[in-house]
Amino acid sequence: MIRIAGIDRHLQRLTRRAKSVRQEVGKAVVVAAELVAAEAVASITADWISGPDHIPSKPGEPPNADTGRLHGAIDVVRRGELAADVVSAAPYADLEFGTARVAARPYLRPATAKKRQDAVALIVQAVRRGRAVE
Repeated sequence: MIRIAGIDRHLQRLTRRAKSVRQEVGKAVVVAAELVAAEAVASITADWISGPDHIPSKPGEPPNADTGRLHGAIDVVRRGELAADVVSAAPYADLEFGTARVAARPYLRPATAKKRQDAVALIVQAVRRGRAVE
């Protein structure tokens, strides 16, 4: 039988490091979701004209803000240790995919695509921070 000295200490260190990585990545996931939410809000409010001068967006473009309800309802919801969703509770949040009567006016999917590299960079940095724990 082979005995390895210090195995318990090594396993404890690995457990601490894994916990630290998960905590750091969890924080990074939330920050990444907040970046996506901010980008979605920015795309909706870019040409915000309210009232009688409001011009609706064209199909395929993000919705143009009018009342502020759509972008005001965009929020980040953490749904697990390593997961977060960007959601909108506005009654017309379905503009993202469109309906039988209204063509899609995506705002979340383009925001996600635009912030993807930033999100990946945040997670890579979080893993490095977590791994540095001794």
